[in-house]
Amino acid sequence: MSEIKLSTEGIRYIALFESMTGATVKDCIVEENRIIYVVKPGDMGAAIGRNGDHINRIKKTVDKHIELVEYSDDPIIFIKNAFGPVTVKSVNITIRNDKRLAYVEVSNKEKGLAIGREGKNIEKVKMVAQRHHDIDDVILQ
Repeated sequence: MSEIKLSTEGIRYIALFESMTGATVKDCIVEENRIIYVVKPGDMGAAIGRNGDHINRIKKTVDKHIELVEYSDDPIIFIKNAFGPVTVKSVNITIRNDKRLAYVEVSNKEKGLAIGREGKNIEKVKMVAQRHHDIDDVILQ
């Protein structure tokens, strides 16, 4: 795992999130209109809250879209978690030309959801996979 550098803004958002939800955050990526939190395994329920109460309160407080990814030491499980509601059939991690590549198979019906509007979802997966498991690229199949 590569060393993760957090911005001051990211550290502030982590402190806010942890104090409002009780969930432990491993990483926080702040973008213009969204924040991606990587939460400790098993803390997803606390992060979301009953009926989504915690996550909705945070959305209102920071006025940004919030996305959650449950961390895993296993890069395959981590990538599956990063795709969120998309059903991932398989993940194969290979090394080609000194690059770690993850080939992810999803159903044709869910490919659009996996990619997301303007590629936002697949970019999120690539970003967190690189930060946490040194995977250079994620390729949908």
